[in-house]
Amino acid sequence: MSDEYAAEREGEGERANLAVTELLAKLAERTNELQGVQAELSERTNDLQRLQAEFSNYKKRVERDRQVVKETAVAGALSELLPVLDDIGRAREHGELEGGFRQVGEAFEAVVAKLGLARFGAAGELFDPNLHEALLSTTSPDVDEVTVAVLFRPGYRIGERVVRAAQVQVAEPGPALETEPAPEPAPKPKPAAPAAKRAPGGAGKTAAEPAAEVDDDDDSGL
Repeated sequence: MSDEYAAEREGEGERANLAVTELLAKLAERTNELQGVQAELSERTNDLQRLQAEFSNYKKRVERDRQVVKETAVAGALSELLPVLDDIGRAREHGELEGGFRQVGEAFEAVVAKLGLARFGAAGELFDPNLHEALLSTTSPDVDEVTVAVLFRPGYRIGERVVRAAQVQVAEPGPALETEPAPEPAPKPKPAAPAAKRAPGGAGKTAAEPAAEVDDDDDSGL
């Protein structure tokens, strides 16, 4: 009886161990499947993030290209109007921008400003070869870097696009240049005295020489 009970208990233990082993195997299988799903989910998530980044970059690139096209078109149109702006600026500097001409000039400047055209260039700002065209150069002890000293003609830009560079004279660090005095003009030669004119019909005599007087007392003919 005890042997049968012991054998039965042993069989139950083996069956329990077998069941546990099967459960552990199924659990390991499910765990592997879950890990595979997680790996695939992570891969799909990375793909989605990459697509989102590419789409965002595409939108930025399209917007940037559209802005470049817009600025190019506006710059091409407004570049033809820069001489008009120069005339308005010169008239303002000379105090000639008055009355109706002043209103028209200010309205014109407001319109081009709304289109994005901005003026730049002033004495005292640092020289930038991308913005300034140096026509003349001098030295000055008052500057530590190459600086705009004189503005000859203002520049204009739209956004980051330079429509026209500013024409300037620059000052570089160094002692002030001494201006050489202008040479004195050579003295003018004195005009020569006019030659005496000959009297008509008088050989060997000039108009300045008096004619010989006739002696009334000469009676040689008597």
